[in-house]
Amino acid sequence: MELLFLGTGAGVPAKQRNVSSLALELLQERGAVWLFDCGEATQHQILHTTVKPRRIEKIFITHLHGDHIYGLPGFLGSRSFQGGESLLTVYGPKGIKEFIEVTLAVSQTHLQYPLEIVEIEEESESGTIFEDETFSVEFGKLEHGILSYGYRVVEKDLPGSLDVQRLKELNIPPGPHYQQLKEGKEVVLKDGRLINGQEFVGEPKKGKVITVLGDTRKCMQSVQLAMHANVLVHEATFAAGDEELAYNYFHSTAKEAAEIAKTASAERLILSHISSRYQGDAVSRLAEGAKEIFPNTDIAEDLKRFTIS
Repeated sequence: MELLFLGTGAGVPAKQRNVSSLALELLQERGAVWLFDCGEATQHQILHTTVKPRRIEKIFITHLHGDHIYGLPGFLGSRSFQGGESLLTVYGPKGIKEFIEVTLAVSQTHLQYPLEIVEIEEESESGTIFEDETFSVEFGKLEHGILSYGYRVVEKDLPGSLDVQRLKELNIPPGPHYQQLKEGKEVVLKDGRLINGQEFVGEPKKGKVITVLGDTRKCMQSVQLAMHANVLVHEATFAAGDEELAYNYFHSTAKEAAEIAKTASAERLILSHISSRYQGDAVSRLAEGAKEIFPNTDIAEDLKRFTIS
């Protein structure tokens, strides 16, 4: 499981930072990639990575400001030309369906794969927008100038490991029954022994939790979404000391993001959505201010990859 930042800037593209887009690579977990936001030129950024558009199965849009969605029509169209045939589902605030359908219709773009669009009901403050046997995705309404959401990706607990060494010590040779034992089932061996798999399987492994927030002021919903997360991706449009400016523009400072991570007892904080006003040493100082509150803090950069272990 890895996070790959495709765009980490705020508002408009800059030389060092493109606008918002983040890929959550779940290649081992489900052979797929999920995108969070799709700002202008996201597909250009993908060209510099190993991400295959056809493997992108879900796109979660945090809000409808242009720096988070202007790359979506182009990506959806290009996916058809790049081998995409499987279902793609887009989740987002009310209005994302109209945006996609109108831009595709006006440009006469015909997709060669099924597209599903799931809109979050405006009156919904929080809830679960997706769930299957391996993952669930929760959403929560944040505080921004327009409807903006954060997403909490929860990997379901994984089965414990099979104690193969102990099985061998009991002269239970490898074979198809190992899989049955790993599933906790009972197996009758050729010599007549009845083996209960539950006695040879370790404790379940806790699944990972990744929280990706859209643009927002500091708010309690952010804390709830980030509670005990392995990784929290939080915007840091402004530096410490600019709290009033951040509040007036419905954004957060790096210091406020660190306070959210600390209050939520998250394990790791990654700052993104950095204003172009911060360059060079100013970015480093932005990180240093956050680390004073939450030491395990990183600054995202375009095309930088983080492994979630």
